[in-house]
Amino acid sequence: MQLINKIKKSIDSKTKPIGSLGLIETISKKICLIQKTTKPILNQPKIIVFAGDHGIANSGVSSYPQEVTHQMVRNFLNGGAGINVFSRTHSIDLLIVDSGVNYKFDKTEKLINKKIDFGTKSFINQKAMSERQLEDCFKHGKDLVQEISKLGTNIIGFGEMGIGNTSSAAMIMSYLLDISLEKCVGIGTGLSEKQLIKKRKLLLDAKSFHGNINDCYKVLQTFGGFEIVQMTSAMLESYKQNMIIMVDGFISSCAFLAASKINSKIINNTFFCHLSSEKGHNLLLQKINERAILSLEMRLGEGTGCALAYPIIQNSVNFINEMATFENAKVSSKSND
Repeated sequence: MQLINKIKKSIDSKTKPIGSLGLIETISKKICLIQKTTKPILNQPKIIVFAGDHGIANSGVSSYPQEVTHQMVRNFLNGGAGINVFSRTHSIDLLIVDSGVNYKFDKTEKLINKKIDFGTKSFINQKAMSERQLEDCFKHGKDLVQEISKLGTNIIGFGEMGIGNTSSAAMIMSYLLDISLEKCVGIGTGLSEKQLIKKRKLLLDAKSFHGNINDCYKVLQTFGGFEIVQMTSAMLESYKQNMIIMVDGFISSCAFLAASKINSKIINNTFFCHLSSEKGHNLLLQKINERAILSLEMRLGEGTGCALAYPIIQNSVNFINEMATFENAKVSSKSND
């Protein structure tokens, strides 16, 4: 019997009406297909938060100053952020990566140093990074996941921190999906209407300056943040290692979008954990024909959606492994009459 049929039979034989667990059954089926078994397992879940600064942040596209990036990284390291709370609640290991924060941190084993530079250049009138920096981002993301894989982890979530990174993500989304920038640009950290108008104009001017770019790597080089590109690379390597991939919100989804342009099969291992209230995310998911597990009106980032969705994924695995079948529970199944 083909694996897909074995999985369906295993799910349908549980003591419940067929399909009555809805999305839980869908998640369970997908994980079984990833792991090629009807007895899936989750090993040592981890969430990686990639942090990096953006030159564009100094142009007034955020309601917070750039130094908030390094201040929030310290908050992560001290265990005081939202992602710390949620990951602790569900016993998920949290890794914080300095991809390119504009700050020199003291050496600490808690912070993973993958710094490319002290922030990207402003993409308003130049490329955000050099070709060499782009290559280094891809190497660092790949190396990090390979190290994690050796520890036995088979499920990994992706979050980020970086003042100005919704601007970077909006540009990536607009170029890679070939849709108008206006549909991608949102309020980010909480812009006023006046600030949002300014943000849109700045990004439209940048798009006019750079013109058409059709190559995914060039789009990332031109508009990406170091944290976004490292996340893209890490996602690709996670798929190569056959891990379950948990994607957070808008920015993480744009990193996934880039990864999917490089390897379209990555979607087979990926779960979108929540629908961000940041403008553009719902449209992005519609364009790739995917749905989010949760819809909680969040737009925090940090991987918080991954941490909150993880227990649903965990229960989807426990359901197929532990729920009784009609046969072994001696419960009458549905009549065929």
